[in-house]
Amino acid sequence: MAVAVLTTADGREKTALSRKFAQDWFDARAAGTPIPIGQAAPPDRPSRPDQPALLDPRDVPRRRPGSEAGRIALLHAVAHIELNAVDLHWDIIPRFAHHDMPLGYYDDWVKAADEESKHFNLMCDCLEAMGSHYGALPAHAGMWRAAEDTADDHMGRLAVVPMVLEARGLDVTPGMIQVFKSAKAKDAVEALEIIYAEEVSHVAYGSKWFHFLCGQNGLDPKPAFHELVRRYFHGPLKAPFNEEKRAEAGIAPDFYWPLSDQMPPPPAMR
Repeated sequence: MAVAVLTTADGREKTALSRKFAQDWFDARAAGTPIPIGQAAPPDRPSRPDQPALLDPRDVPRRRPGSEAGRIALLHAVAHIELNAVDLHWDIIPRFAHHDMPLGYYDDWVKAADEESKHFNLMCDCLEAMGSHYGALPAHAGMWRAAEDTADDHMGRLAVVPMVLEARGLDVTPGMIQVFKSAKAKDAVEALEIIYAEEVSHVAYGSKWFHFLCGQNGLDPKPAFHELVRRYFHGPLKAPFNEEKRAEAGIAPDFYWPLSDQMPPPPAMR
């Protein structure tokens, strides 16, 4: 199932397959007959549509969100992130299936993949309502780099993808919501608010299973997290941080502030 999603190129087709498989998984779980966890070799890179063109991050044009074109570009960037997230959550299942994780682990990542599929489609709907579509603009070519870097490191994958990259989404999404509120773009606001609410659980899944593996391996989670992020994440974490939502997801400030590009504010100001 995971490999079938990863090897489907078209975004709408990929997410339709993702959502069908998620429904199949949870229907089987509800019936008490869970689908067996097999073994399969995921591709090094997931299949992708011909468009958008993928550029070096430095070459992706920047547009001001105060304009219609800028808001379209912002939604397009979010759609690209969500499509990559679909693949990331399906990839972690076969990539580390040999680690014999509890069924709850698969419940979490199938649910996350299903929600990311919904998020991609919400962004596509918004783009199409504005006269654009996913693929109309160039996109960031580096989105899969974290997956490649951590292809052989389960704890590294959990540390960098949900606990760093997805946690960053918790920091920046409130500002994006405000952009579309100011533009009175009701549909985009509603879509981004759904994404914001559901991304907390995806970060929480990363934190939960990272701590689970630390327990299995007799590791102190905080220094282990710091070591892995310094190894696999390229550059410091960008402040300011959404400490409230990060705490809701199970990540304390002393996990991320030591890795940041700024000194933490005094506790009374946080």
